[in-house]
Amino acid sequence: MRGEGWQVLPQHYDDGGFTGGNMERPALKQLMRDIKANKIDIVLVYKIDRLSRSLVDFARLMEIFDEHDASFVSVTQHFNTKDSMGRLTMNILLSFAQFEREVTGERIRDKFAASKKKGMWMGGPLPLGYNVKDRKLRINKPEGELVQHIFKRYIELKSMTLLARELNDDGFTMKKHISKNGQQKGGGRFNVNNLTTILRNRIYIGEIHHKGEYFNGEHKEIIIRDIFDAAQAVKKEPAATKRKRTKVANSKALLKDIIVCGCCDGKMSPTYTNKKGRKYHYYVVHSYRQNSANPCPLPRIPAGEIESVVGAQLQKVFESPQILIKTWQNIKEQAKGFSEEDLHNSLHKLHPLWDKLFPAEKSRIARLLIEKVSVNLDGINIQYRKTGIEQIFAELQHA
Repeated sequence: MRGEGWQVLPQHYDDGGFTGGNMERPALKQLMRDIKANKIDIVLVYKIDRLSRSLVDFARLMEIFDEHDASFVSVTQHFNTKDSMGRLTMNILLSFAQFEREVTGERIRDKFAASKKKGMWMGGPLPLGYNVKDRKLRINKPEGELVQHIFKRYIELKSMTLLARELNDDGFTMKKHISKNGQQKGGGRFNVNNLTTILRNRIYIGEIHHKGEYFNGEHKEIIIRDIFDAAQAVKKEPAATKRKRTKVANSKALLKDIIVCGCCDGKMSPTYTNKKGRKYHYYVVHSYRQNSANPCPLPRIPAGEIESVVGAQLQKVFESPQILIKTWQNIKEQAKGFSEEDLHNSLHKLHPLWDKLFPAEKSRIARLLIEKVSVNLDGINIQYRKTGIEQIFAELQHA
């Protein structure tokens, strides 16, 4: 074609490894930029479907070609878009190319659906608890035990928030894997979102999902059906019922509603775990920070230890001369006929009685005296109420 003045440009536009079914190809994008810059008069391809196999995409490309006076030529199909016959031939060939692509896609989808109905694993994100060998799911024993632990603890705690906190505190992480370039991926913290995915994944009871239907899988189950159904029942339980149960279970906690994390000021809630038939009580930070970029570093706090420390501090308050004097100065006008010695004796009654009080009464007194208990990694800070002692004295005076 040199006789017609054609000159081959030194740069070629090759998109090896990219599908012609869309326009997300780096060389094609560079070609379009050069056409818009009027650097190219003719685009020469081996076959028409090398440029695009989508009739819609090709129509868009032709609009840009026409706008910038660029022609399209196919070497093996002997036409170019400079004349009407070439454009007609191009559209016919492109229609067949798109038809072939769609038929191929339908065949792939049909094969995919048939394979899933047979229970075959057809790829996708690998779930926690399984590895792939010979294109089949195989149970990863340590991860499988973790999945069983997750279902069991969720049924006991009835809260994904508390479960996520417990798993993170115990050092558990999400599934880890090695990428194609040799880098370790995954291993993130547990949160409500990924726990929801795990707890509703029917792959753990030996099923494969496809478009709203479930089929018996070729792989072995990790969770028995009764455990899986029990977990789903907890998820469907009304929130009001869960709150009521939580309130009853936590009503005796000494520091409920007054203990917070010192680093994020997040409220901490009482919870417990069962190990070998024995309950272990803790305080944990609420879940609002669990998905943040900087999750709260404070681990769960053993309830017995911190309640013992706070209780000891409260007993010291009852004997502190400075606090007694300050309290007397504040109330002596309202408590006429009641001496400072009477105040001293009244408050000292609480010291020997503290250990004999019911948990609910201890909790009530703690709320009267304490505004906030802030817990940090290096200690605790107790912020007292200004009129707490005065309120207790008033109760003792009328007792």
